[in-house]
Amino acid sequence: MPDVGSITSTVVWAGFGLGVIFGFFANKTNFCTMGAISDVVNMGDWGRMRAWLMAIGVAILGTNLLAYTGAINITKTIYTGQNFTWLAYIVGGLCFGVGMTLASGCGNKTLVRVGGGNLKAVVVFMYMGYAAFVTLKGIFAVFRVNVLQAPAVTMQLPTHQTLPHLLQGSTGMELATLQITLAVIIAGALIAFAVFNKQFWENKDNFIAGLVIGGVVVAGWYVTGKIGWAENPDTLEEMAFGTNSKLLESMSFIAPTAYTLELWSYWTDTSTVVTWGIATVFGVGIGSFLYAMATKSFRWEHFISAQDMFRHIIGAVLMGFGGVTAMGCTIGQGITGFSTLSLGSILAFVSIVVGATAAMKYEYMRMMREAG
Repeated sequence: MPDVGSITSTVVWAGFGLGVIFGFFANKTNFCTMGAISDVVNMGDWGRMRAWLMAIGVAILGTNLLAYTGAINITKTIYTGQNFTWLAYIVGGLCFGVGMTLASGCGNKTLVRVGGGNLKAVVVFMYMGYAAFVTLKGIFAVFRVNVLQAPAVTMQLPTHQTLPHLLQGSTGMELATLQITLAVIIAGALIAFAVFNKQFWENKDNFIAGLVIGGVVVAGWYVTGKIGWAENPDTLEEMAFGTNSKLLESMSFIAPTAYTLELWSYWTDTSTVVTWGIATVFGVGIGSFLYAMATKSFRWEHFISAQDMFRHIIGAVLMGFGGVTAMGCTIGQGITGFSTLSLGSILAFVSIVVGATAAMKYEYMRMMREAG
């Protein structure tokens, strides 16, 4: 019989440790998905975007190697089910993309900035977390479930929504072989696009970010899918211990922010406990703080005006709603979900990029009008 307490503790502490690594290197390398899109849209600089794409490639390769060797089962995740909620992926992704533009960063960047002393990020964290919570369990959940995830706009697929499962029938290949083949091709293309570029190497942090962030996602899958996966002695069914979903999880920062606020709010309730996601939230903030203190870059920052604060609050709410509705953020869907080769994750990723790009274009035109 598995030692449930020991397994859960190992998963949670591993999540905290990986979060510290994530936060430390995200701060060091200035890894920022919103910044990556902004660099491309506003300056034509693909450096940080290539780092993001490299992280996706590393995560795809590592995750599918784990699955191919039998270490994890990636069909046991929230990303790979048969319910293809396409409208939720699109609307949630668009909202998240607009929101992170208004809030000056995604969920991951918010945690990194909190660790660096940014008081604006603290406000964003609180509003983003609360919006995520009411989208999970509160008033926003009514709209999410009854409209965006309603049966009428949900495609019930005959199999899991990963590319290998969807393409297996037309290729005739064995599923495991097709999975690793697609993973190598897609990951290879993304990594090659990133590294075979002179501009990419002008800043070595791009390579470090892509390698470390992608690697942490792979490690997260191993922790929850290998170490944390065991038989529940009460139900005799296998599950992931230490995660909120009881399924495999890796790095994602919107729903875990909501669970963090829930834990703080109901601290004396014994049913609320620290989970993998909550541990990673704390880990990222502390990892960023450690880097900021080590390099003496920690400094207090605040809003410059009421308008600036209002903009960030609206962005935070959109991120909280959008991240839960799309089932992930630029990390949760943009790297973690993408690593499973889930069609929904790819659609959410594209929607986030489109939403952010549209918001940045609008902001630019507005500034030009005001300047003129």
